[in-house]
Amino acid sequence: MAAFARRKAQRLARPDSSRKRALDARAAGLVRLLNARERFCTTSSCDGRVVLAVGPGPRMGAGMGVLADTDGTGIQKKNCTWLLVTHDPCVKGDVMTALEKATGDVVFKFEPFVLHVLCQELQDAQMLHSVAVDSGFRNSGITVGRGGKITMAVRSTHCLEVPLSHKGRLMVSEEYIEFLVHVANQKMEENIRRIDRFHKGLELALEAAVPADTLFPEGPEKSHSVYVHRRKRRTAQEQANLSGELKPQDDTESSLDLFAEIMI
Repeated sequence: MAAFARRKAQRLARPDSSRKRALDARAAGLVRLLNARERFCTTSSCDGRVVLAVGPGPRMGAGMGVLADTDGTGIQKKNCTWLLVTHDPCVKGDVMTALEKATGDVVFKFEPFVLHVLCQELQDAQMLHSVAVDSGFRNSGITVGRGGKITMAVRSTHCLEVPLSHKGRLMVSEEYIEFLVHVANQKMEENIRRIDRFHKGLELALEAAVPADTLFPEGPEKSHSVYVHRRKRRTAQEQANLSGELKPQDDTESSLDLFAEIMI
């Protein structure tokens, strides 16, 4: 526990390395909600965006330096020029204007919400994973790294990536670009709904799953990182098993695939 607390303190003490030097608006509430709990520490986030890029684009959420610029043009990062970035619904006119500056291969992308969270214990990550999947983020997963570092990634599959030009030559019609913008905006709206469901579901889950060491900080159970409501449920099941009223069942939590790639 002390090691996790030190790691969290070090992580949160780092300056925000994104261009905006601030959290994306729709992700900020979730980040603060999790970081207020001693068992969680967010490491990167993006609330979803539409990108017009020249060259290979960076993967979202690779670290703290996730770009969160809503009006920048000519943004250079990792061998890629971003002509347009917006975290709000896109406008076709902005896309056409940005394309006029392009001389290479341009790709139009929609990238949904992503969040990476360090968790103190596996059961903490399992709880987050359950809420994320129930909220529509079905590509979420858990990884366990060196030294037992547990990371929960909230991810979705409703992405969009379409090439528009090659060596500066536009390969699609303006009508098709208008269609793509419409599709991207629909995906953005669904992305916002999923973020809202995840936020509400997470608030309920955290309220229902208060760790024993939070309820009784000075008590004898402080060293046991067990969620109270889960312990009560297991105790009731064990009593029923002893009385013959309930047959033993497999623990569904133990069957969680740590590298789940659940597709919609």
